[in-house]
Amino acid sequence: MNGNKKCMVGFSYIEMIFTVAILALLATAAVPYSELIVTRQKEADLKRGLREIRTAIDAYKKSADDGRITKLIDESGYPHSLEELVMGIEDIKDPQKRKIYFLRRLPRDPTFSDQDELASLSWGKRSYDSDYEFPQEGVDVFDIYSLSQQEGLNGVPYNQW
Repeated sequence: MNGNKKCMVGFSYIEMIFTVAILALLATAAVPYSELIVTRQKEADLKRGLREIRTAIDAYKKSADDGRITKLIDESGYPHSLEELVMGIEDIKDPQKRKIYFLRRLPRDPTFSDQDELASLSWGKRSYDSDYEFPQEGVDVFDIYSLSQQEGLNGVPYNQW
């Protein structure tokens, strides 16, 4: 090299434009994918919460049928509220009258809009006397469902899961 000419090292303006364009194209592909991941995680949390609470409701009913929980003749044997699953209920067969606990904590519906609301209010409740197609609250909690009207990735609305 001649001493008068300096060697210029670096990227040209065109190379920089192409690089930024490729990065922008990759970013537009990544954003919908990350939204899909968030939706899948919410749906997994919803399934887990529904399964956890429904299992606890069934365990409560089995305990009532086994005579471990006080049940009147005209009662279904299902809990009167979701809070009973967490607060526990006295075991009448236990000589020390210890409580039976069915849940450590009540999971929250991840699709519920108000995350500051109590977890028990984030779920829709269906009474034993209620119709499947038109669930209504009543004196007991036979089943729960999401209050969200949104549709899941499988095409089924969350409130029908």
